Amino acid sequence: MPFSLFHFCYGVPKLGGRREGLNRTFLEGVGIGVQLDPIDYDLRAERAVLTKNVEFRGPCKSKIKVQIDGTLVAPLDYNAVGKSRSWILFIKVNRVSVVGGTLDAKGSSFWSCRKSRSKCPVGARSIMFNWANDIVISSLTSINSQLMHLVINSCNNVMVSNVKIIAPDDSPNTDGIHVQGSTDVTIKGCNIRTGDDCVSIGPGTSGLWMERIQCGPGHGVSIGSLAREYNEAGVENVTLINSDFIGSDNGLRIKSWARPSIGFVKKILFQNIVMKNVENPIIIDQNYCPNKLNCPGKTSGVKISDVTYKNIVGTSATKVAVTFDCSPTTPCTSIMLQDVKLNYHNNTPQSLCKNIRGITRGVSRPKSCL
Repeated sequence: MPFSLFHFCYGVPKLGGRREGLNRTFLEGVGIGVQLDPIDYDLRAERAVLTKNVEFRGPCKSKIKVQIDGTLVAPLDYNAVGKSRSWILFIKVNRVSVVGGTLDAKGSSFWSCRKSRSKCPVGARSIMFNWANDIVISSLTSINSQLMHLVINSCNNVMVSNVKIIAPDDSPNTDGIHVQGSTDVTIKGCNIRTGDDCVSIGPGTSGLWMERIQCGPGHGVSIGSLAREYNEAGVENVTLINSDFIGSDNGLRIKSWARPSIGFVKKILFQNIVMKNVENPIIIDQNYCPNKLNCPGKTSGVKISDVTYKNIVGTSATKVAVTFDCSPTTPCTSIMLQDVKLNYHNNTPQSLCKNIRGITRGVSRPKSCL
């Protein structure tokens, strides 16, 4: 069981000075000095080992600010935190800010275990918010998470700004920021270098705004994978603007398993994006079927529509720069390319279209196949 740190809420009986008690005891136990006032928590240490999974559980009556000054480090033994699904978890909390500091999850030994196909723990996401509202995450750095770095699940009104995420390009399943089942999330001014998606967007996401994202290495900004389940919520009203992709394996990606589903993707805007030596700068893949598991011979039921790519410029690392591989049973519709200008080794790249209907406006390089 994770150690419960979130007993600093007001109005909880029997512990009286619990904020000075439980929290001070825990924090001093890992070498962190703590300064307390009615709403602010200041975790000060140049470097401290956070030896257990930590759970911040609400509800709370007060607005809470957690200020991290220094680096929180996970133990080298990946089992210490890897048996839980999260290293630091905020659950059912409102009006919480997490500001500053570095989380170093020491994930390399866990990745080695996974790559060797040994018996490994489930693995931990570094910091996770579940069923939380009115959340601010600012100026936080996350290094070498065992799995995803920052997860926003079933949340409302979240601001993520000036976050830096770092992991090697061969680290498996280390998505930078994962958003799922959440509404009104903003991600801006973030630098993400990792081994999986820079930002991954799961079912049930709506009202996601992203700007000034620098991605690479990594697998790009991905909506999906979708169609894991038949009864799956859709993704809508997602915007990414004014962002750079550098050496990433994908750029702007929408992907779904080749399986039946009632899910959908609609009202998506990608605008003012610079690609620098990016593989698959623009890609829709509705035939995603890794390891050929439970999907050969099937087609995706996810309905993709009203997706706009506007002012996408730069260089492709693959000869095919634009790929639309849509479902034969549920074609992509209302797709628009406007002012797409991509080069491939100083030559014009190619585009590929299957089962798609849309329009092209302005410059189109490669030549549009819509």
